[in-house]
Amino acid sequence: MTDKAKDHVPEPTPQDAAEPVSSPYDNPTLELQRPRSSMLESDDDLDLENSAFERRGPAQYGYADSDVAPTERMHRYEPAGAVAAPIGAETGAAPGPAKARRGTLDLGLLVLRLVVGGTMVVHGVQKLTGLWGGPGMDGFEAMLADAGYQRPALLAVLGAVGEVAAGALLILGLLTPLAAAAVLAIMINAWLFRQSAEPGLQYFAPDGVEYETLLAAAAAVIVLTGPGRVAVDGTRGWATRPFAGSFVALLLGVAGGVCLWIFGR
Repeated sequence: MTDKAKDHVPEPTPQDAAEPVSSPYDNPTLELQRPRSSMLESDDDLDLENSAFERRGPAQYGYADSDVAPTERMHRYEPAGAVAAPIGAETGAAPGPAKARRGTLDLGLLVLRLVVGGTMVVHGVQKLTGLWGGPGMDGFEAMLADAGYQRPALLAVLGAVGEVAAGALLILGLLTPLAAAAVLAIMINAWLFRQSAEPGLQYFAPDGVEYETLLAAAAAVIVLTGPGRVAVDGTRGWATRPFAGSFVALLLGVAGGVCLWIFGR
């Protein structure tokens, strides 16, 4: 036993055991008791003007409304092998028309132009120079005079030069509808001339109009289809998508050939 007395711990009485003992953990959420006047009740307490929160337009930054560009689309990484979505698919807009495939159409039109144009150039050179068994200018003028044409000398020059020029333009694919219409007018006159020389309808060569009919039909086809893309006029719209202008050129060719036969004789 030591001299210092131990602290006496009182024993709990039955009354103290009946009452619950309070603990600071019984109510963990404590409400801060602070005066109401110290809290911020509105924007006025911050001393801010309402104009600071207004939406600023492009004019306030020195830009005009027309200079403001829409939000640019961010580039999205596409993994290898993924199929890109068509333009307008994300926004719901309809995609543009697909480019039409022409296949060998342009090559076929090129062959047709070369054959028809080359034939016209050769025949024109025959009439101008007399090469390859041609009649020459004198023989061609006499042929026109026998057919009953007025001013055969002028028509001989115009006819020979016209065949060479129209054939060269067809080969190049330059001013193709007009060149093909000129060939059509020349072939209509040649068809009528040969048909009038023989009694009755003669079609098969050498006395018929088989040759003239084929060239006239080929010229009409070129007028209606255009020269194709393999041509000097290949970049023009009517070269691959002819429409109203082709019908006008076709009518001009037919009318020119018929009128020359009726009023030129």
